[in-house]
Amino acid sequence: MLKRLKTLLLALLLALTAVNAFAGEIRLSAGAGMKTVLDVLSGKFAKAHPGAIFIKNYAAAGALAMQIENGAPADVYISADSKWVEYLKVKKLLAPAWVAPFAWNEIVVIGAPSRKITSMHDLTKLGRIALGNPSSAPAGEMAMEAIKSAGLEKQLAGKLVMTRDMPQTLMYAETGTVDAAFVHLTEALTARKAKILFAVPHSLYTRTPFTMALTPNGAANTEARAFFSYLGSAEAKGILKRYGYLMR
Repeated sequence: MLKRLKTLLLALLLALTAVNAFAGEIRLSAGAGMKTVLDVLSGKFAKAHPGAIFIKNYAAAGALAMQIENGAPADVYISADSKWVEYLKVKKLLAPAWVAPFAWNEIVVIGAPSRKITSMHDLTKLGRIALGNPSSAPAGEMAMEAIKSAGLEKQLAGKLVMTRDMPQTLMYAETGTVDAAFVHLTEALTARKAKILFAVPHSLYTRTPFTMALTPNGAANTEARAFFSYLGSAEAKGILKRYGYLMR
């Protein structure tokens, strides 16, 4: 009897230790293009919440959605494409009460400063143009919509270079691997060698908001809920604006 009691107490102690080890953890899955600003925002939050520990996973929005569907642990999901948010909601993998837009972006075309490109139709003069894979990268999906709306799909078909996400698209433009690239304005502002050649007219594509959401596990996580609320705060909005994000 005494031996059994000791075993039960040991099991209880191990369980409590495991809970304490994970207390304060926030598993953040977010679009790769938001890494810079989310590193700043999570850092600010962590300073105000010493117990908070972020475990970050940055990738294309669609890839992250597939990971979550396949059981990857996540508390907070942030996507630049509401399509993937809706996808996870239908699968009941997001907590409906904890889904909200919190920033907007726009797409621009970047390239070497020497490029004299000022419009969508000027892209036909170039050889290679990078964009994120439209099936998983929101900026790539918007870029492809703009290309089709401008009536350039056939003319640019052999020139398009698909990348896995925004950081790779930006890298291709910075290294001269391509002549130009479609990226979010926020990525363009971080470029060191490439410059913004022109902004893609809003009339050519559908702008969608960056949406933040909590998974069911996240909704049960006190720190994750606090971080969700922080992202909608005046301080967070000020930081987002400094990094080129729009509030509408």
